[in-house]
Amino acid sequence: MSNFARIRPIGRRRDGRPIYPIKGGAPTLLEQRDEIARLLADDSYDGDINELLQRADTVAAAIEQANQRDARLRALRSATLPAGDPQPQPGQRNQPGMQPDDQGREHPLTVAEAFIRSKALETFRGNGKRGQFSVEHRAAPTGTVTTGTQPQQNTRVPGIIPQNPDFPLLVAGLLDRQTSDGTTLEYMRDTSGPQSTWNKAAVVAEGADKPKSGPFSFDLITTTLKTVAHWVPITRQAADDNGQLMGYINGRLTYGLDYKLDREILTGNGTTEMQGILTTPGIGTYQPGVGSTDVKLITVRKAKTQGELAMYPPTAVVLNPMDWQDIELDEDDNGQFRVIANVTDPGAATRLWGLTVVTTVAMAAGTALLGGFRTGATLWERQGVTILMTDSHADYFTANTLVILAERRANVAVHTPQAFVKITFAAAT
Repeated sequence: MSNFARIRPIGRRRDGRPIYPIKGGAPTLLEQRDEIARLLADDSYDGDINELLQRADTVAAAIEQANQRDARLRALRSATLPAGDPQPQPGQRNQPGMQPDDQGREHPLTVAEAFIRSKALETFRGNGKRGQFSVEHRAAPTGTVTTGTQPQQNTRVPGIIPQNPDFPLLVAGLLDRQTSDGTTLEYMRDTSGPQSTWNKAAVVAEGADKPKSGPFSFDLITTTLKTVAHWVPITRQAADDNGQLMGYINGRLTYGLDYKLDREILTGNGTTEMQGILTTPGIGTYQPGVGSTDVKLITVRKAKTQGELAMYPPTAVVLNPMDWQDIELDEDDNGQFRVIANVTDPGAATRLWGLTVVTTVAMAAGTALLGGFRTGATLWERQGVTILMTDSHADYFTANTLVILAERRANVAVHTPQAFVKITFAAAT
């Protein structure tokens, strides 16, 4: 039996007598450390040195792990949330807007979820639901919420804004989206025509003159950002229910703004309304010729070619649901659908000839809009979707009724009309 295996005292009493460990009791890490250290320092130790060194490494690693765990615990207990950030309440993850996705990850907040989780709503409820407050939310991957009477300066958000997978793709989601710092919007609209008419680039021999491209022509467009808004009444009792609040905001207010924004992007008159793409001078047009029997599926494909010949490759097409229905139900001679092979597949992409398809009743039946949306237009936003709640409206105060108002400020800059093609499905007569 080695010296390491013998029962040795773990200390001594005041009178000098040794203290032995309790029979069957496991020594602590410190006791093991001290015992191993004593044996390592003992020149007369005749046990297995390799085993002793291995035990030393194991105990040292265990002590280091215990120290790290203690440090993390102390740091966690001393951590605090920033001022104004509400502390989570018991069971909060089960409240509306708090649920993670199927993989346990937090999802980007919707407008309604940002409103429900805002400090402003908590304060409003704590004050007996008196006065007025607002919460602004921008549809970005990491939603930004600002509260107060005047919203803070927005953050520049380039690129396409990702859509919530539970909601259909919107026309606004096809455009490049930027943030405006003021209320007046000025931009240059290219009226030069197709690139094929002004692009004079050519191979030039050494020493020869280089060709000049052109002519170019631009119009300076000056407009203002437009406000889209609407409101609904809600009882004080419903204002205490997070689920009902989210239903009002998502189901009525936000959807209403999104629908109106899509209509403005397509058909706004550009004066009292936003600038619509279809009402912008200079966009391309395509209509089947006289006597043509082309079905809508073929018409879209030929319009795509026209867009490509203008050197602005199309990326998407916007259709009325009735026209999209005709395209999806188009069958070949064997009764098979041409567009989709499996009608029961919910994950089937909504695409046609490589183009993203957006269906909306904002597009008139019998027509469609095809184009390079990000190339041709930009949606400028001064203010994201802002939700306001107040008890100060007409006689609603005495009726225990509140008002929820939703608004946004934006406009569309159609800077390259040649990137779009308006399709008319009926053959010319």
